Amino acid sequence: MLGSPDIPNDHPIELTAPPIGDYARGNTGIPYYTTFDSGRPGPHVLINAVTHGNELCGAIAVDWLFRRGIRPAIGTLTLGFANVAAYLRFDAQAPSRSRYVEEDLNRVWDTGTLDGPRQSIELTRAREIRPLIDTVDLLFDIHSMQNKTAPLMLCGPHVKGHALARRVGTPRYIVADSGHAAGRRLRDYGRFGDPDAAANALLIECGQHWEAAAGPIAVDSALRFLAAAGQIDLADHADALLPLPDCQEGIEVVAAVTIETDAFRFARPFTGMEDLGEGDVIGTDGDRTIAAPHDGTILIMPTRRLLRGQTAVRLGRRVG
Repeated sequence: MLGSPDIPNDHPIELTAPPIGDYARGNTGIPYYTTFDSGRPGPHVLINAVTHGNELCGAIAVDWLFRRGIRPAIGTLTLGFANVAAYLRFDAQAPSRSRYVEEDLNRVWDTGTLDGPRQSIELTRAREIRPLIDTVDLLFDIHSMQNKTAPLMLCGPHVKGHALARRVGTPRYIVADSGHAAGRRLRDYGRFGDPDAAANALLIECGQHWEAAAGPIAVDSALRFLAAAGQIDLADHADALLPLPDCQEGIEVVAAVTIETDAFRFARPFTGMEDLGEGDVIGTDGDRTIAAPHDGTILIMPTRRLLRGQTAVRLGRRVG
C-alpha cells in the first residue's frame, strides 16, 4: 500500500481539510498554482501549502487567502498546493499515511535528484512545479509538526533567512538549521539556499498537525509574510491577526541526529523544546548513545517516525 508509514495518533483531529478542487485549474499551466500580477515592480512571492499532504493548516491558509480575495500591491503573488496527490488521500482514521504517496516531497530539492533518473509521484510533481519555483523571490512554505509544541520558524542557516523571519515578526522561536541528511527541503533549494542570492525562504511549523490553533497561526503568519514583502497592508486584515509574541528568540541547530539503525529509541517521550544539560541522554541508536552536547541543548522536533536515514531530532542552542 502506498503512503507514508502510519504512526500512532494520540492527538484529536480538530481541523477539517478544505476542498481544493476549485483551485485545480490555476492559471500558470501548473495544476493548483495561481498567480496574481499587480502590474507594478516587486517580488514574486509564493505562499505554498501541503508540501506534506497530512498538514492541513497550509491548505486552510491558502484557501482563506483565495476566499479573502488577496491581491498583491506590488510584484506578483502565487498561491499553491504542492503534494495534492497526498492531500487528497487524507483519512482522519490514519492521518499520518497521507504525508506523502511514494516519498517525501520535501527531501528531493537538489539538482542531482531533480535531474536524475529516479521516478516517483512526488518527484514528478517537484519537476512539474520547479520552473515556477525558479522564478520565486520570496517563498513561504507552511507546515505543521507531529507533537503539540510552540510554533517554529525555520529560517535556514544564513543571515538573510533570520533577518526575514525578524521582519515577519512571528512566531516566538526562529530556528536556524541546514535541513536533513535524507534530502534537501524546498526551503533550501537553489537561490533560497545561496547566502549571496537575493531570493529568500521561510518554513513555518504552525503547531501540531491537527490542533485547532494551527489554522489561525497559518493564516496570521501568511498575512505577516505578505506584509513583510510589501504586498499587503496588515490593517486591512486585522480581524485575522493574532497577537505578536513579546519577543523573538533565536535557536541555532548545532547538530542533527540521523537514525542509523532500526533500533533507535528515545530515552523518554520528548515532544520538543526540552532544555537539557550536558550529557543528558537523549536516546540510543543500536550501540550508540546520543547525549546532549552542552548545557542548554534544545530539542527541536523529535520525530515519532523512527526510520533509518531520517532525522530523529535536531539539537539547538539559544542565540541572541
